[in-house]
Amino acid sequence: MAPYESDHSTNADEAEADDVRTGRRKAARYVVPVAVMGMAAATIGLVPALADSGDPDLPKISAQQLIEKIAKSDVEQLSGTVKISTDLGLPDLGGLESSFASGAVQGGGSGGSSADPSSKLLELATGTHTLRVAADGPDKSKVSLLDSAAEYSLIHNGTDVWGYDSKSNEVYHSTAPKSGTEKGQEDVPATPQELADEALKAVDDTTSVTVDGTAQVAGRDAYKLLIKPKQSGSTVGAITIAVDSKTGLPLKFTLTPASGGAAVVDAGFTKVDFSKPAASTFDFTPPKGAKVTEGDDVKAPESSQKSGEDLGAGLGGLEGLKTIGEGWNSIAEFDTGGEGVPSGSSGNSNVDGFLNSLGDQVTGKFGSGTVFSTRLVNALITDDGKVYAGAVTKDALVKAADAAQ
Repeated sequence: MAPYESDHSTNADEAEADDVRTGRRKAARYVVPVAVMGMAAATIGLVPALADSGDPDLPKISAQQLIEKIAKSDVEQLSGTVKISTDLGLPDLGGLESSFASGAVQGGGSGGSSADPSSKLLELATGTHTLRVAADGPDKSKVSLLDSAAEYSLIHNGTDVWGYDSKSNEVYHSTAPKSGTEKGQEDVPATPQELADEALKAVDDTTSVTVDGTAQVAGRDAYKLLIKPKQSGSTVGAITIAVDSKTGLPLKFTLTPASGGAAVVDAGFTKVDFSKPAASTFDFTPPKGAKVTEGDDVKAPESSQKSGEDLGAGLGGLEGLKTIGEGWNSIAEFDTGGEGVPSGSSGNSNVDGFLNSLGDQVTGKFGSGTVFSTRLVNALITDDGKVYAGAVTKDALVKAADAAQ
């Protein structure tokens, strides 16, 4: 949009321009929790319990051979239980999940359904959770999030994707690409293999990759693949993936931060069975009386982007999203066209409390802004509406913002 409208602009045009500017400022405000939760989900996505005692004696293997073993793994049928513990250093989320589910971030696409997968995944950003998983080929998978009083299930069966929240008796339904295509954006990966593949995409000449001994996970012998950034400036200390010695399937994922302390993510199978699940496992019919929300069709994600390309095209308000740098120190950059973090209240006390607890004022050649920090993901929003975010330190974000001047 040009900085100045024509003198002949109508009131409607001016109102529309104000709406756009307001929307982009809101995008700046909400991009932080979205980025934090998205990174948490994506990182957890690299998952899959705490290792059993005893290190098995296995034949020697090189890091390259182990990576190739993962790549060649052809496990398509399994069932089991996954335990996920996440510590991003976030404050108590309180009612934040429901705040985002109600449309604060999503723009109302699902109508605020508690069964919408994109809102339900926020629960995995903190604490310890148990998942029951099953898969039978690329078109059949089921992930159930269990708690003491209710269960949430996400089922992919053919072209149908169903989300069901037993607590609210709400159902979410959409359609997905069939067989052979990549999983859609709302379909939770059912196997650790899919998620480890994402982690291995980060392996390049900025990465150290070694075999760090063996372990036993869920009763199975495994090799431990250790991945560490060579560069300084990343918040990632190391990633360890326990790989099943027979099938090549990743069984356990642990991410430790560069700052030390407990793992940011420690997740893996506590039980796993490679038998074919019963076909009925993936059947779903909305229960009587359930509220059913029809969501947008799930599209397969675009292919991986290169540094400098527009990653935000089509995301609405995030056009111009690019990356600075490469490898573990890459930083996402975009201009909201707004005025940085809005002052005052957004009208939602849960979101305001969350943002205020993470914010830290900084200054530099770029001017001033606010850095929102977790143990893994940090984001800088400058007062003129530019955003810099990544798994890098606060100093790295400030340096990137200064360099962009």
